[in-house]
Amino acid sequence: MLSADKENDPDLLAMLGASCALELSHIPFLGPIAGVRVGFVDGGYVLNPTPDQMQNSSLDLIVAGSRKAVVMVEGGADSLSEELVLDGIFFGHQALQPLLDLQEELRAAAGKPKMPVAPKPVNESLGKRVEQLAFGLMCRAISTADKSERQTLVQNLEPMVIEALAAESPEWPQAEIKTALKELKKRMMRDRIVKETARIDGRRMDEIRPIESEVAVLPRVHGSALFTRGETQVIVTATLGSGEDEQRVESLDGMAFNPFMLHYNFPPYCVGEVRFLRGPSRRDIGHGALAARAIRAVLPDRETFPYTLRIVSEVTESNGSSSMATVCGASMALMDAGVPIKKPVAGVAMGLIKDKDTVIVLSDILGDEDHLGDMDFKVCGTDEGVTALQMDIKIEGVSREIMGSALEQAKAGRLHILGKMREAIAAPRAELPAHAPKLFFLQINPDKIRDLIGPGGKMIKGLSAEFGVKIDVEDSGKVSVFAPDGSTGAAVTERIRAVTEEAEIGRVYTGTVQKIVDFGAFVEILPGTDGLVHISELANQRVEQVTDILHEGETVTVKVLDIDPRGKIRLSMKAVSIEEEGA
Repeated sequence: MLSADKENDPDLLAMLGASCALELSHIPFLGPIAGVRVGFVDGGYVLNPTPDQMQNSSLDLIVAGSRKAVVMVEGGADSLSEELVLDGIFFGHQALQPLLDLQEELRAAAGKPKMPVAPKPVNESLGKRVEQLAFGLMCRAISTADKSERQTLVQNLEPMVIEALAAESPEWPQAEIKTALKELKKRMMRDRIVKETARIDGRRMDEIRPIESEVAVLPRVHGSALFTRGETQVIVTATLGSGEDEQRVESLDGMAFNPFMLHYNFPPYCVGEVRFLRGPSRRDIGHGALAARAIRAVLPDRETFPYTLRIVSEVTESNGSSSMATVCGASMALMDAGVPIKKPVAGVAMGLIKDKDTVIVLSDILGDEDHLGDMDFKVCGTDEGVTALQMDIKIEGVSREIMGSALEQAKAGRLHILGKMREAIAAPRAELPAHAPKLFFLQINPDKIRDLIGPGGKMIKGLSAEFGVKIDVEDSGKVSVFAPDGSTGAAVTERIRAVTEEAEIGRVYTGTVQKIVDFGAFVEILPGTDGLVHISELANQRVEQVTDILHEGETVTVKVLDIDPRGKIRLSMKAVSIEEEGA
């Protein structure tokens, strides 16, 4: 990134620049490609919306495409229907065509001739011999539902075939034998789906794996969920924090504060590997970003629920779409924490097998189906519509018909998953958990802010330390107290009211005599607030001297008679005694 005008996103320019560079070079390339952003504002699609337009957009979609087809999609939506999302994708595909025209003109004017690339010769005799030796065991492997057993069968197959072929013809390289085995596995798995309509684990093409889920699995955290789908499992926690816990983010657009975070962790043990635990990978960040986008669409606004939210998803086992399991677990953990989300959200990963004119869409794909298939299309949403989607493909592109079919099949799968989630928790809990911190709000007169803060912050720091709370004060006089529990919050709120309270006409107060003068006494009725009891208001009879009735430091009960525009307060002890006698 060399220069930014803060109006046009550089991500799309990066995509366009990469395609232009490949077009100009001698490197073989099946492009050109280009990308655009699509918004949906006031009932219509907007191409490359400005930041101001995006504030009112219910769709944020990146669409990349070639001349003939869409090659990548990523974005979020406010529970829009599949039809609206599909129309948006192909609105973007049509809109990017002029960018392809420009690249072709650029290549014609300044491009280098492409280097010739001859396909690597295929050793057909080796491929046939590998198939003869491995076919039976490979059939068994690709029809074994358990991932670890399937991997073991394939791993045992490799040395057996290498040893058998080495005995027949030592000149065959091991690398070519391994490649031939991989190609055999891929072809047999795909043929089994296309010709026999049979998947690795025996499911139908649109069938979702068995789901088990539960909430409140951890006793002390604010919200937790365990979500298991087939051999994929995540445990998700939701934590509530105060405004001080917001994530501070510096970007090209300036400083921002993020009140919602979702972190996705994919430890090596979840796929049976041993390696160092380092920082999050690009994959981890990308999966977490997709899940966050899916959940963000249903979060309550800050005015309704002013907590900072952090979700952490720990993948404990993975065989296909742990990011979509994260979406499901995050939705359940938030509801378990009492966060009033608008709707539960679920996600499902769709796959594709395209063999000539045969197209088969797979629901809830396994890891092998992702690896050996032609598409990974993740769709998240509520029972009303889509909140996030992401598509990667390994073929030249997918048509509108294929994508529409995948979206509708994903909708059916999503509704099924939402139904299973409802069996564990159907709606947000009515109250926050006992261990969750509590937020209290009160409004004070802005003129009283200095009293609450105190000299050098002594008052507010003292309250924070005494009660173990966080106190935030806005210039408008809005005070928020973030307390570890309800009783503590109520106690500190009462103290703040006492410090910042203002006198009210007609209200009775218990105060302390601060000073006696000839014409009356000054009584402090609130911290830092006093008023005058005139000698005529001391008692229900004539008083010759104030000291006949009062002494400095004495505690008395008084009633506020009046507060003049300058803030001077008139008090009366006589009015209190008259009311008591009347009662």
